[in-house]
Amino acid sequence: MTQPPILTVRNLTTVFPDENGGLHALRDVSFDVHPREFICVLGPSGSGKTTLLRVMAGLLQPTSGQVTFARKQHPRIGMVFQQATLMPWRTVLQNITLPLEIRGDGTHSAHRKAREMIELVGLQGFEHSLPRDLSGGMAQRVAIARALIHDPDLLLLDEPFGSLDALTRERMWTELSRIWQARQKTVIMVTHSISESLFLADRVLVLTQRPGTIKMDMRVDLPRPREEAIRFTAHFGKLARKLRDAIE
Repeated sequence: MTQPPILTVRNLTTVFPDENGGLHALRDVSFDVHPREFICVLGPSGSGKTTLLRVMAGLLQPTSGQVTFARKQHPRIGMVFQQATLMPWRTVLQNITLPLEIRGDGTHSAHRKAREMIELVGLQGFEHSLPRDLSGGMAQRVAIARALIHDPDLLLLDEPFGSLDALTRERMWTELSRIWQARQKTVIMVTHSISESLFLADRVLVLTQRPGTIKMDMRVDLPRPREEAIRFTAHFGKLARKLRDAIE
């Protein structure tokens, strides 16, 4: 039986005021998110994908509608952006411990948890490296570890691999899939890539052109864990065509 949703989005509309009567980013968006789901939000540029993520993160108030979490207290949310946004003067270990330092955790506990995260994302041996010494993919692994270290109820990813080259991006799909398999967090990820969404997600939400509203909510019935070879199967291609038709 399906578990009750941990997050409910209902009739969400967001309008940014301007001199022309307002820029309508989102219109009447509604969906549920269940525990441990990995959801990708797909759509053309300007369809409101990042706006939707910012509303769910509590960084932006919607014009109307609501986002409701099952937990009565404020949920823990982790967020990863397109750029890793690491502090250049802090080492990998120190960047990852930052959320725990802000929370007031002790140094010993924070370092122990950070080392667990470093092992999870495969960065052993780079604990004392500075961001300038990391590749783009490694920097994003640090950002993911930093977002996970405080055990969030919801992990929001805003095109985290969008600035990487194609080969690195595809390797990071496999890494993120492995990390999700290990931690089973609830994830909502914005992407422009059909292949990325199918490789990673349990469900894909397709937004229309602005103002964005949900045009398709498609379950991805591909087996897990997912290997690279699944991208070359006939069923993967069939699902990709469905998403492409919905976007176009």
